[in-house]
Amino acid sequence: MHVNIQRLMADIEEYAEYGKNDQGGITRPSFSPADYEVRERFIKEIEDMCLEVTVDGAANIWGRLKGTGKKQGSLVIGSHLDSVPNGGKYDGPLGVLMAKEIIKTLIENNVTLDHDIEIVSFTAEESNDFNLSTFGSRSFVGRLTAEMLENASDSIGTSLNAELMKAGGGLNLFPLMKEMWKEKRAFIELHIEQGQRLESADIAVAVIDKVVGTYRSNVRVIGQSNHSGTTMMEHRQDALTAASEMILAVERQCKEYNSGVVGTVGKLNVSPNAANIIPGQVDFVFEVRGESEDKIQQTIDAVQQVWSEIAQRRRVEVEQQTFLDQKPVLLDEEIVHLLQDTAKQMKEPFMTLPSMAVHDAAHMAKITKSAMVFVKSIDGKSHCPEEYSLPEDIEKAGNLILQGIINIDRKLSQKPRLSRKSRK
Repeated sequence: MHVNIQRLMADIEEYAEYGKNDQGGITRPSFSPADYEVRERFIKEIEDMCLEVTVDGAANIWGRLKGTGKKQGSLVIGSHLDSVPNGGKYDGPLGVLMAKEIIKTLIENNVTLDHDIEIVSFTAEESNDFNLSTFGSRSFVGRLTAEMLENASDSIGTSLNAELMKAGGGLNLFPLMKEMWKEKRAFIELHIEQGQRLESADIAVAVIDKVVGTYRSNVRVIGQSNHSGTTMMEHRQDALTAASEMILAVERQCKEYNSGVVGTVGKLNVSPNAANIIPGQVDFVFEVRGESEDKIQQTIDAVQQVWSEIAQRRRVEVEQQTFLDQKPVLLDEEIVHLLQDTAKQMKEPFMTLPSMAVHDAAHMAKITKSAMVFVKSIDGKSHCPEEYSLPEDIEKAGNLILQGIINIDRKLSQKPRLSRKSRK
């Protein structure tokens, strides 16, 4: 029994027409006209498969195929259908459409699991005009509440609740999502890697055992604006040259640390940003991602020590305000092992990797057993029209999840897990 890769690839191409732009990419943020169109199509298709369809308060779309009833609860596969501006056709939709293909394959082969099996398409996984990424999964597991969102609106003043209601959800339905938790026995998300680790190893698939933590802070470097011609070099307090040295220190410290930690500086604002004025202030965002809280903190401490030395030497001030400190998430050991064992049984080479980006699976780990499978990304490209994974690699990933779901259905421990903790 195998997934029908030709049918899946045709699905991917057809869904890519929704929000297709002149640059060859896809612009389909949640609550856009293209998003509503793709929602309508997806719901109709899973209804045609005789799945029981539910739209929850966060407008997440669920489709359930009943099992034999011998085991309680459902095994869930899915991801998201929204995209970044001018994104690719695989990030998100691959996970949802593969879930649909797997359920079709089970139906066509008259295979009925003992658990129910569900497909989910989460709302607004990507950045959007409401500034609420991974919105659907965070709302579903209770990390975003109706009270927190009652005043949320987009850049033109449209309320989030109005868009949710238009999509079949609504803040008034949020309490019902908690009642759905007990039904979810496991969650698996298929995603493109968005990196080059698999390609470098020439391996098609990876089983993901953890999601890295992410730290972000707003950094302000304060120097002194002055005339660019009349202020001698030794008299300058140039915020931009200081910030430049600080940015290079981030790169150097992460390279020297060389332990799965990555650091990035982006979104620079220079003031006054004029050709004949020495920059007096620079604002930027500092980010560190890593597999463990200790490694992240050690990197931050090392960087800040160097920054202090730079500030003193260049006679500038550095202010820093943390706005994100998301801890690493360990995915479920049992599900990870069952997927690894399935790959071995299939004689399919695989890697076990951490995810360097946050996905819906990280939030679902709060309320159920959660894991991920990655498929090789060509040139590591993502969030761009050139995003691509080979059909033969996608087929291997799909068959791994198909056989993995069957093994999970048979072997999953019966004690439900209603919460997961991040690594402390």
